[in-house]
Amino acid sequence: MHHRTVGELMTREVVRARRDMPFKEIVKLLAENDVTAVPVVDELDRPVGVVSEADLLRKCADQADPFGRTPIPHLEAWERAKTEGARAEELMSAPAVCAHPEWSVVEAARLMEVHKVKRLPVVDETDRLQGIVSRGDLLRVFLRRDDAIRDEITRYVLQQTLGFAPAEVTVEVREGRVTLGGSVEFESLIPVIERLCRSVDGVVSVSEHIAYRIDDARRYPTGL
Repeated sequence: MHHRTVGELMTREVVRARRDMPFKEIVKLLAENDVTAVPVVDELDRPVGVVSEADLLRKCADQADPFGRTPIPHLEAWERAKTEGARAEELMSAPAVCAHPEWSVVEAARLMEVHKVKRLPVVDETDRLQGIVSRGDLLRVFLRRDDAIRDEITRYVLQQTLGFAPAEVTVEVREGRVTLGGSVEFESLIPVIERLCRSVDGVVSVSEHIAYRIDDARRYPTGL
């Protein structure tokens, strides 16, 4: 099976900011390039942080409301320091949470979820910036056609990996939702089939209605 990697999905032409870039220049950079965040890099083009609209907006939120309609929000010390910042290195969220080009969609998505970030700078083995991958980039795997998903499951999962004949397990795919049918020899094979199908790029869900001839689930409760 071929899983699309971060390197295939990332944007290679990356807009970046230098550590000493002034506040207004960062605002201009975001507006001119129609992006909501940029990596901040050092002199060797290594990401040291990311500055986003949210980072910049703290400066506005910390100012007094001239009409007195909203209170000044409570800020932690580190947030207060950002509101007083004037350059990228003072405003950015750091350190930069980075991915590598060879990573899978799953690895990148899990890192985003753990760190609650919307994008990841992508770096090479020397930590130099190679691209940037966003949530939207990762979601592109779900644009894959149903017939391509069905073909991969049938040929590579069922036939080449598990050795089933074409008629043993049937596969239907609609809008990325996979439905499996047919019959196999051992019950313990069913969760293995389901797990491998879920790992195919573009699969949204898997439901199975596979019959079995021998109940071996108690002997092999975790499958193969």
